[in-house]
Formats: sequence, C-alpha cells, structure tokens
Amino acid sequence: MQNIYEAKSANKRKSTIIVVLFFVFVGISFYFIFQAFNYYLGYGPGGLGLMGVALIFSGLLSFTSYYFSDRIVLGISKAREADRKRDFELYTVTENLALGAGLPKPKIFIIEDSATNAFATGRDPEHAVVCATRGLVDKLSRTELEGVIAHELSHIKNYDIRLMSVVAVLVGSIALLGDLFLRARFVGGGRGKSEGKAGAIFMLIGLVFVILSPVVANLIKLAISRRREFLADTGSVAITRQPQGLIDALKKITHDQEPLEAANKATAHLYITNPFKGKKDKRAVSKMASLFNTHPPIKDRIKALENMR
Repeated sequence: MQNIYEAKSANKRKSTIIVVLFFVFVGISFYFIFQAFNYYLGYGPGGLGLMGVALIFSGLLSFTSYYFSDRIVLGISKAREADRKRDFELYTVTENLALGAGLPKPKIFIIEDSATNAFATGRDPEHAVVCATRGLVDKLSRTELEGVIAHELSHIKNYDIRLMSVVAVLVGSIALLGDLFLRARFVGGGRGKSEGKAGAIFMLIGLVFVILSPVVANLIKLAISRRREFLADTGSVAITRQPQGLIDALKKITHDQEPLEAANKATAHLYITNPFKGKKDKRAVSKMASLFNTHPPIKDRIKALENMR
C-alpha cells in the first residue's frame, strides 16, 4: 500500500511525463507541417506565411474562450449560484474545504438536476467555480460530499483547468493546420518547387503528420485528462484525510445511472465521472476503446484509493 504522499508523487510524475511527451509531439508536428505548408506556398524554410496568421487568429479566439470559460460552461449547464441558506450543505462543505486546502473560496453553483455529478472550472484559483448537481447534494452523505468537493478543489489547486485549456488549444491548432494544408493541396495553386529533394521530403513527412497528428494529439490529451483524475483523487484524500468518503461517493455515483441532461460533449470532461452514464457504461469497453475515454474506469480509481493509507 502507498501512503497519500507516495501516491500523489507517483501520479504527478506520470502526469508530468505524459504532458512533456504531448508538448514534444506537438512541437515536432508543428515544425513539419509548417515546413511542408511553407514549401508548398513557396516560402523559404522557417517562414510563417499564411499559417502564422491563421495560428495567431486561432490563438486569440481560443484565449477569449478560455478567459470566459467559466461563464460559458455555467451558461451551458444552466447552473445557478448557490445560496448559503438555501444550499447550506454544499456551501459550507466547499467553504470549509477551501479554507483547509489553503485556497480562496471559489464561487459555488448548483445544477437543479437529480443526476449525481460535479465539476470545477475557472482559469485560476482566484477565478474558480465549483458546481454540483442537486442529486449529488441530496443523495450523498456529508463525508461523501466532502470527498467529491475536495476532488474538484484539487483540480483547481493543480491548475488542471488551465492545463487542459492549453492542451485543447494545441490539439485544435494542429487540426486547423492539417485541415488548411489538405484544403490547399486539394484546391492546388501551390508555388513550391516539387523537384527539390528537401522540399519533397518535407512535403511527405508533413503529409504524414497532417493525417496522424490530430488523432495522436487527441489520444494524448485524453490520457492527460485521465491521469489528472487520478491526481485529483489523491489530492482529495490529502485534503480530507479519509479516502473512504470519496470511495463511497464514487460507488454511489456509479450505481446512479441517470444521465445529466445539461451535459454535452464539450463539457463532459469537466465532470468527476462520465455524465452520460448508461450510454457508454452498458457497453463492454475494450482497451482500445478506453483510449478515447475522458475518465479512467471508476473501478480503477476506487482500487487506487483503497490502496492508500
């Protein structure tokens, strides 16, 4: 068995390795796609050309979305701000745990839905939001609720929302680059010198990265998301000092097969568990299929928590 600190250190190490691999892969992909596209357009090696303009525009748009991400997600989820008197249990649990974790008290929101789930959003601890469903508050004991809220506070403390926003922007940028390159090739009109050996090599390698990099980058993004869930679980135990609360909460959430109506594919990765429930859970999940999941299997999370002391 691992103690809390060993488990947290191991999860951080694994998460860091995956994140580093992701950024290395993205950097290599950008380089070869850029070079292939620049050669095709007739620019010299290292030139930005039209691709630089496209990336700048994409970056500005993504930054705007990230800056207002909390408002966007809360609006999509139809959440309302919690009231201390009306939502006393959720309000005081979040307030007390934030104080214990050394975090500013986040804004607290609630979704009036009987499904059991919760998420955190916001660009940093000073602009963070914790949101839970009515079903989560009503169906969980206070100890179980503390385990879930501590999990969400761990996401905030670890800057997971910021990290996943950056990762999502980079994955989207790779997809944009690939799409523009393929469209340009399809339309034609490039000014590259096809007889040059270096250009032909860059074009070939660039085409391979255009096809494969969006898929690989997305798979690594999902792996990062799953690893950060394990890290948040250990963070929850570090805050509450009682893994059984989160274990029992995850078991209850798993047994509750009611999907969350307010969730969609854009926000699903934020929740503590898959908000679509039975739509995926009833199907046998192979190792290959699990690569495309935003969350690790609940049984694996529970097993990891049970091995802590």
